[in-house]
Amino acid sequence: MAKITFLGATGTVTGSKYCVEANGKRLLIDCGLFQGGSELRQRNWQPLPIAPGTMDWVVLTHAHIDHTGYLPRLVGDGFRGLIYANAATQDLCNILLTDSAHIQEEDAAIASQRGFSRHPQPLPLYTVAEAQAALQRFKAIPRDAAFAISPEFSVRGYDAGHIIGSSSLELTITEGGRSIVVVFSGDIGRYEQPILKNPQTPPRADYLLCESTYGDRDHPGGAPLDALGDVVARVVKRGGVIVIPSFAVGRVQLLLYMLRELEDMKRIPRLPLYVDSPMAISATQLYLSHHEDHTAEFTREETTGDPLGMHGVHLTRSAQESKEINKINSPCIILSASGMATGGRVLFHLARRLPDSRNAVILPGYQAEGTRGRALADGAPTVNIHGINVPVNAEICILPQFSAHAGQSELLRWLSGISAPPRQTFMVHGEPGPAAALRAKIEQQLHWNVVQPAYAQSFDLTV
Repeated sequence: MAKITFLGATGTVTGSKYCVEANGKRLLIDCGLFQGGSELRQRNWQPLPIAPGTMDWVVLTHAHIDHTGYLPRLVGDGFRGLIYANAATQDLCNILLTDSAHIQEEDAAIASQRGFSRHPQPLPLYTVAEAQAALQRFKAIPRDAAFAISPEFSVRGYDAGHIIGSSSLELTITEGGRSIVVVFSGDIGRYEQPILKNPQTPPRADYLLCESTYGDRDHPGGAPLDALGDVVARVVKRGGVIVIPSFAVGRVQLLLYMLRELEDMKRIPRLPLYVDSPMAISATQLYLSHHEDHTAEFTREETTGDPLGMHGVHLTRSAQESKEINKINSPCIILSASGMATGGRVLFHLARRLPDSRNAVILPGYQAEGTRGRALADGAPTVNIHGINVPVNAEICILPQFSAHAGQSELLRWLSGISAPPRQTFMVHGEPGPAAALRAKIEQQLHWNVVQPAYAQSFDLTV
């Protein structure tokens, strides 16, 4: 009998991993890193409940690290199969996994130098070499056509509208001459947004895994453009610097698009803007090259120029260029990874700018429990950065309108595209409260059977 085991994204929005078994074969859907509090991060160091060497294949919904960032560890711990992804996701993973490994190595080195780790010799979770070994196992699959992995498994992707390459996966499991369909939502994006096409819903599902990041609420009304413009104008007027911790894939590109619009509308002055993330710079180039993801409007804008290009943009790849930004004392905007302030160059900018009340930090999306971004959003008076408690005097601006995750109503809209009730729906990729709220809505409005799985819990999938 086919079954599924939940190895991540249960009671949390990170660490997505789902192991499906049929006819003695094992397929892993997504292979994400746990992010957030220390208890969650420790799971990255613990052996998986199912040995990686016993898994046969991996298929990815999209490239974000909470869906792919454990792959180097998986390979290092014995996985020897192929990793399937569409072309855009594969291109992004070439950037993201290498960058993630760099951050792992750098954070371990800083912890060792400054002595704030509990371990006498801090080690990275994985190295750049191990990330490269994982990338050697990638194989591209079609974007919108069925692909047979084995006699047991066939997969087809549907646009999820979250980042380029993001897909909801329709997995057909065949065993004993009979088949069932299991749908993995991946991360569902927003409707009617710039750059990316609307999410598509697979037409049927016997079993469904649905993300629930914003399962308990909708995003605020009002135009994101107006909210962003108001913050920038206010901070510039008082002579401050704006730091925006940004996901290098998806969020940076949306912000570049909207800041360019604000400049063209003369809603904000032409400011120096620093994209201080080599990964974000490379990802922006990929965003422009993967036309299959673009809306018709964005495609039209491309014919007359660069929709992501600003007048005063500076692309800073080197560490020295990054350090030079912190010498600036006049108004500017700094876009830097990571999006939840868990690591990377943005930490140096936050340490430099948070103590000054003229400055502002914009949080343009979801901040998971246990992250520095969440601490800032919750009003923490200090945050610990590289072993130092940094006072938070800067203005903290939360702009959830920029989230790349569907809100509750959008999730229900996506779910309504499934033609008949699944036998079982699983709430995943959400903290307990939002997952429970979406579960209640689905049960009330759609009358489906819904469950919130626990970590390492398994369920039979009747064929």
